[in-house]
Amino acid sequence: MKKIFTIIGILFSVSMFAQNGDAVMDALKEGSASKFCSYFSNSVDIKFPLQDEMKNVSKAEASSAVAKFFTSNNIIGFDVTSQREMSGTMYIAGKLKGSLKSFSLTVMLKNGAVITVRIG
Repeated sequence: MKKIFTIIGILFSVSMFAQNGDAVMDALKEGSASKFCSYFSNSVDIKFPLQDEMKNVSKAEASSAVAKFFTSNNIIGFDVTSQREMSGTMYIAGKLKGSLKSFSLTVMLKNGAVITVRIG
């Protein structure tokens, strides 16, 4: 009986993880910073173009910085180029589309929450 509950728990965790990955991609495809940021972990590492990396930034501070970047670059969508999962960590990569310029984007999720955002 204990094995059954363990298997059900694992399947539920994998299912939720995949759903959050899809939801993150959907938010990016919509160009919605607020929806994207709602999946942030309590602390996030962020790297913006031509800026030093910000490590262990609070969810609120990270959300504010990402929202500012989306607004100032008029982000309108996202094209996924790669998505993979290894050992409970999901990686999503692609092109973040702005009205004048596109940016490379890599997002790392752990346990269904965004922990790293790299924009280049």
